[in-house]
Amino acid sequence: MSRAKKAGLGAEIERKMEQRYDKEEEAGVPSAIVSWINGIFEGTKNPTCPGSAMQQIHAYLQDGTNLCRLINKLLETDGKAAISFAKNVKSPFAAMGNIENFSKGCESFGLNKEALFQSNDLTEGKKGPFLNVINCLHSLGFLANSKMVLPAYTGQQTKYMEDD
Repeated sequence: MSRAKKAGLGAEIERKMEQRYDKEEEAGVPSAIVSWINGIFEGTKNPTCPGSAMQQIHAYLQDGTNLCRLINKLLETDGKAAISFAKNVKSPFAAMGNIENFSKGCESFGLNKEALFQSNDLTEGKKGPFLNVINCLHSLGFLANSKMVLPAYTGQQTKYMEDD
């Protein structure tokens, strides 16, 4: 069973978010995020992301385990306690738990609550909501840079004028 398509204002918002994701993609933000995450995991047993296409990033992050591994590496560099997470995710509920734990870890690392995403932004697998995931990781990269975490995140600040 699938969800009904959005209509009206909801459809318009999702369309704008998809366009915004496309602009972020053109600016190289997803590629910079993947390079940064893979750099953080270099020399560890953690799996790396196979590519910067939205579907590849989504599949890599979907169950939340790699997000939790990422925040634990960052928390370690900051001298803070690691978060716990389910390593063998077999249900959507466990994945949502991992995403919640990632969010708590981000807050502990110092990321503003407003920069976080909701678990359904990741689990839906749609480009519009996935923009929130990309924005969160983009902000996390800049925060890591401010704490001198290496490798440095190389994403660029992007600003867009609204067309309306």
